[in-house]
Amino acid sequence: MITPFEQYDPQMYELLRQEEARQSTCIRLIPSENYVSKAVMAATGSCLTNKYAEGYPGKRYYEGQQITDLVESIALERAKKLFKADHVNVQSHSGAVANLAAYSAVAAVGDTIMGLALPFGGHLSHGWKVSFTSKVFNSVSYEVNPETGQFDFNKIEELAKKHKPKIIITGASAYPRKIDFKTFGEIAKSVGAYHLSDIAHISGLVVAGLHQSPVPYADIVSTTTHKTLRGPRGGMLMCTAALAEAIDKAVFPGLQGGPHMHTISALAVALKEADSPEFIAYAKQIVKNAKVLSESLMEKGFKLFSGGTDNHLILIDLRNKGIPGKKLSKALDRARIETNYNTIPGDPAKPFNPNGLRIGTPAVTTRGMKEEQMKTIASLITKVAENLDNEEVIAQVGKESLLLCSQFPVPEYFNT
Repeated sequence: MITPFEQYDPQMYELLRQEEARQSTCIRLIPSENYVSKAVMAATGSCLTNKYAEGYPGKRYYEGQQITDLVESIALERAKKLFKADHVNVQSHSGAVANLAAYSAVAAVGDTIMGLALPFGGHLSHGWKVSFTSKVFNSVSYEVNPETGQFDFNKIEELAKKHKPKIIITGASAYPRKIDFKTFGEIAKSVGAYHLSDIAHISGLVVAGLHQSPVPYADIVSTTTHKTLRGPRGGMLMCTAALAEAIDKAVFPGLQGGPHMHTISALAVALKEADSPEFIAYAKQIVKNAKVLSESLMEKGFKLFSGGTDNHLILIDLRNKGIPGKKLSKALDRARIETNYNTIPGDPAKPFNPNGLRIGTPAVTTRGMKEEQMKTIASLITKVAENLDNEEVIAQVGKESLLLCSQFPVPEYFNT
């Protein structure tokens, strides 16, 4: 039968059908991307799209909230249980908005914030110069050691003592090692700063017990709700009981009006999926796959920043290969392997044509791929890297990628 969508707007229907096919027929290695279950997708497209719910459960500004209050309350309770947090807010529309809300809850315009520099693996919203956050706050950046790829806590502590920031931000978007949130929390406490931890990339690994949780060591924890957590696209904040009121006011009415209730319902579904032995097994496989993929790439002569990975993410330094990151990323895309070019710490190249490539294993792990497939993927990447200008070879790799994908269909349901 022809669906109402297909009948009313066949052009848009066809574009979405093609995107679904593209996601199914390529090896998706962008570490911030994943697949959600049909249950999460169904909730995202539910009738809650039609409902405004400004305010919080029990304190709304519109009537007709009998169901929305229950939906949000369930999402909150599931998040509290999963992350072992005192207080949770699930209304932020994105991770960046969640971070801005966290800043505004505990800092004033012009206060100093201190986060990891973008070229060293940080995120735009951690105070980088092109972000709105750097216009509102006085931003100071710390870095990783470009030789070891690790944090130098002595230097970070010196920087904190020098600038006395109101907030120290931890977390990263291109950091392949575990983060010692406890030490960061101690540094923040020593200078009277709030500790905000952004775990957008690793939240799924945190709930599975594969990465230290920042909840005991941070005043506020922010995260996106997709990536390794495998939920809808949105943001979430967790905090100590003492900051609960300030955080809620910062999100609404501080930065947003009506929450996206369809997204919150989908998040509730994803949180239920994450609270299961199957999800823990999935998260463990993410890390196993990343480890094998990184080792296989190094065996083939690739240099990895920090010499490997502890999480879901791998940052390849292509300088020893003499290959620009953008050129390799584009060639891999033509070979049905989806990655993103990325700066590496200390990169002398410009950000739009850097020397690095960022890859990760959440999406391929969702499809059921394991260690053996990671070795195959490393071989495919190598073949493209060694034949960047040979379209015949790239096309052949594309066929091999398609064949691999055909053996691991995108699952519709998890935990079954």
